[in-house]
Amino acid sequence: MDGMLSQDEINALLSGMDLSDSAESTEAEPEKSAAPIIDESLLSDTEKDAIGEIANISMGSSATTLYSLVNRKVNITTPVVTLANWAAVIEDYQRPCVFIQIRYTAGLDGSNIMVLKEQDVKVITDLMMGGDGSNTEGELGELHLSAISEAMNQMMGAAATSMSTMLGKMIDISPPEANRIDLQDFKDGDEIADFLAGTFVKIAFRMQIEDLVDSTIMQLYPIDFARSLYDIFMSSQMPEPEPEPVATPEPQPYTPPVAEMPQQAPMNAGMPQQDMSQMGMGMPQQDMSQMGMGMPMNMGMGMGMPMNMNPMMMNMQMPQMNMGYAPQPAMNIQPAQFQSFSNGANALPGQENIGLIMDVPLEVTVELGRTKKSIADILDFAPGTIIELDKIAGEPIDVLVNGKFVARGEVVVIEESFGIRVTEIIK
Repeated sequence: MDGMLSQDEINALLSGMDLSDSAESTEAEPEKSAAPIIDESLLSDTEKDAIGEIANISMGSSATTLYSLVNRKVNITTPVVTLANWAAVIEDYQRPCVFIQIRYTAGLDGSNIMVLKEQDVKVITDLMMGGDGSNTEGELGELHLSAISEAMNQMMGAAATSMSTMLGKMIDISPPEANRIDLQDFKDGDEIADFLAGTFVKIAFRMQIEDLVDSTIMQLYPIDFARSLYDIFMSSQMPEPEPEPVATPEPQPYTPPVAEMPQQAPMNAGMPQQDMSQMGMGMPQQDMSQMGMGMPMNMGMGMGMPMNMNPMMMNMQMPQMNMGYAPQPAMNIQPAQFQSFSNGANALPGQENIGLIMDVPLEVTVELGRTKKSIADILDFAPGTIIELDKIAGEPIDVLVNGKFVARGEVVVIEESFGIRVTEIIK
């Protein structure tokens, strides 16, 4: 050797490794196929947050529906949205699992896949059939797939309803299809769905069903479908543009109509000029503007000579003006007259025509006693629970008619039925 050591030889000497082993391992490394790189730029953080919010609200409704199916407390945690590929799914779900494909028929264009573990499907199926969730032996069969398809149909239907409310448009799905998949049998995933061959969106939830199930479920979205979902979500969150204000015309001053004066024959033809107040009318002259006519004080009549008008003369010569209001006829208003319900003078007060309501049925309730309980106590009720009432043994019980307390009595037995003997009437 030339007296020089490479860095690999130095590392091998320090770690006690054999260079031949290192060389063999170096030659073997290229034979392993590297996992495809996930392009994180396909989806921004804002888009991931929006998709996570949609999935959170949708799975909240799904958890409520699953609770009604299995009659067990169901908890689904906040989702985690990431980008993934088929290699990442195989790493998370190495055991056989159930793929449930959901296709949208209205409101959205696309599909997604829900991934459940085989053991979780067995537990949910057993609970749906009335079991306690422990009957999980045996292989996953058609019965399990049919049951989980029905459960997912109702769960995703509830999720679609929540999405419709959130996105402001009608969303509907087709019946889901469930299949048992062994992930090791598929190298790329494109045999299951086209979008699984590349990068897609993975939404992971933690599902808990009391102490029976505590595992992770996944929902897989195509990138294009996730982006369209984000666009619809953002458009639904934008406020509607306010309508442009309509220009209001400025108010114009009101101009009352001016009545045209009928043309009169000249009053002073062949007569000496004199004041109208001296014609024996006996009324003082006054300004015409005081009569609300909007006319000047002095008017020229006849030959155009100025003179003062007397109000009486004005009434004699001008026709009556109609300002647009029709005359109202006189109205005769009288108090209403009602016929008495009494059949005769000897009817007792409150007894008039009581026969009209004698056939009306009333509900009679016998109340043994009452008590108050908290919601927690009521939720603990079970067959055999004893509830203590506020009545003392032997104390008269209450009789109510349509909810009104009217009498007290004691319990009697009539053949094989209970009865009540009235002991007191409450006035």
